[in-house]
Amino acid sequence: MPDIRPTVGSSALVLNATYEPLCVVSVRRATILVLTAKAECVSDGDGILHSAHTNLPVPSVVRLTRYVKVPYRTHVGLSRRAIFARDGGRCAYCRGSAETIDHVFPRSRGGLHAWDNVVAACAKCNHSKGDKTPAELGWRLHQIPAAPRGVAWRVLGHRTPDPRWADWLDLPAAPAVTAEAA
Repeated sequence: MPDIRPTVGSSALVLNATYEPLCVVSVRRATILVLTAKAECVSDGDGILHSAHTNLPVPSVVRLTRYVKVPYRTHVGLSRRAIFARDGGRCAYCRGSAETIDHVFPRSRGGLHAWDNVVAACAKCNHSKGDKTPAELGWRLHQIPAAPRGVAWRVLGHRTPDPRWADWLDLPAAPAVTAEAA
């Protein structure tokens, strides 16, 4: 069995036989899929896995050899980490660094715990707002809260994607560094 220790990019993207993104698994699981011929490596990661008989590049993206029908969730689960990821770690009111979450229409007044009513907020704004609505305070949201959409959110959730997965997740390409900028 190869020596599979966690690496910097210790996860791999799994694609269906049709190159449709399915999920993210550990490098260990991806390697086992490749070794058992259940998947083929589409893109290599950093490093080489060594065993007594073979060397194998660390897989970054693997494609299943057989098509798997998977029923997809139509929504992304609501969590604190996902709210911070959606809002970029910034307060919805002052654009400062967010530390807490806030219900735009307070729960004490019948507000729901849903994507369109929860935002990231700094402690100062959250404390000042209390159980009032932004309209009552004369505040405005910098962005209307909504549930995240897209393949990347469905597959990754709140995880930060590996840049090598951009082709399969419709992620914007990272800006190229030119010799003049370096």
